[in-house]
Amino acid sequence: MVNAIDYNKLQKDKMKVAYKVWLKNEGKAFGEGPYQLLKGIEKTGSLHMAAMQLNMSYQKAWNVLNDCERELGFHMIERKVGGVSGGGSNLTVAGRAFLRQYEQFRNDVRSAIEDTFHKHFR
Repeated sequence: MVNAIDYNKLQKDKMKVAYKVWLKNEGKAFGEGPYQLLKGIEKTGSLHMAAMQLNMSYQKAWNVLNDCERELGFHMIERKVGGVSGGGSNLTVAGRAFLRQYEQFRNDVRSAIEDTFHKHFR
C-alpha cells in the first residue's frame, strides 16, 4: 500500500491541473474556441483563415461567432463581403475590448487555479 508521502513523491512532477472555463448567459456565451477564433481574425483579418488555422469549417466558425454575438448582445466582428477586392473580417471596437477583458480574466483564472493546485498538491 502506498501512503500519502510516497504518493506525493511519486506524483509530484507528473500531475498537472486541467480545466475549462467559459462565460454563460442563457447558454454558453464565450470560451476558448471563440477566443481562439477572434485571436485568429485579429491576426489574419479573415474568419476563413482563422477557421482554417483551427481546423474548423468556415460554417462552424460562422455559427460559433453568431451564437456568441447573440448570447452576449453585441457584434464582435465586422464582416466585409468578398468581391473583386476580397472579403475579410475585423474585430469591432466592442469585440476588441471584450477580447482584452477576457484575456485578463483568463490569466487571472489560470493563476488562481494553478496557485490552488500548488497549495494542495506540491
